[in-house]
Amino acid sequence: MSTYLEAVILAGGSGTRLRQVVPHLPKPMAEIAGRPFLEILLSSLAKKKFSRVILSVGFMAEKIIEHFGHQFSGMSLTYAVEEKPLGTGGALRFALSQATQDHVFIFNGDTYLDLEVEAVEAQWQQNCLPIIVGREMQDQDISRYGRLLTDGKQVYGFSEKATRSLLESLENEDKSQMSLQELKVVNAGCYVLPKAVLDNYPPNIPFSLETDYFSKIIGQMPFKLFISAGYFIDIGVPEEYLRAQKELINR
Repeated sequence: MSTYLEAVILAGGSGTRLRQVVPHLPKPMAEIAGRPFLEILLSSLAKKKFSRVILSVGFMAEKIIEHFGHQFSGMSLTYAVEEKPLGTGGALRFALSQATQDHVFIFNGDTYLDLEVEAVEAQWQQNCLPIIVGREMQDQDISRYGRLLTDGKQVYGFSEKATRSLLESLENEDKSQMSLQELKVVNAGCYVLPKAVLDNYPPNIPFSLETDYFSKIIGQMPFKLFISAGYFIDIGVPEEYLRAQKELINR
């Protein structure tokens, strides 16, 4: 595995759905069992031997910067501070301009995934192609997650509602190897992307990573899939935030 791993955490959202629970904090700073969620996420990355993390921040950015400073558990922290909301794509483009490595791990600031980092890095080293991390969900309600349309090795598209009719239409496009497995494979909000992946987009212009980049480019170039078996939770809605209070207490 590379001896120097770099990550971006997208932590600039205002968290409107969680505002009723944490009205005076940016969503990544919501407390989980007495600790800011972002601290739990950073601790996980430190344990997985990341060397540098770029924190993409916007809403109440000063609360995050004042709390963490520029070092955390042996990792260097750098901040990409949005002067205006840039969306997930614009924020990531800005953050990647500060990256020092040729590829970067991308994480959402409201999602915890116990990612198998060594295996993902090894997959990147095989062919240096972008990686989208999926998570197979068997029992949970996945209606609010984007689904990945995949053959198990490559991602062919995204769907908010991956219906049978949609999959049948994909099969008619010579993707007959697909099955209804995709209905349970959700986008885990984690990616490994080349540093220059968004350089064609103008700086400081808001756009969505999911709808303005992935949905338009994913049929034109290969995106590899990595299905994680790691623990996964998204604290972005009150009921999941409450569940995290119990499940993340020892992480």
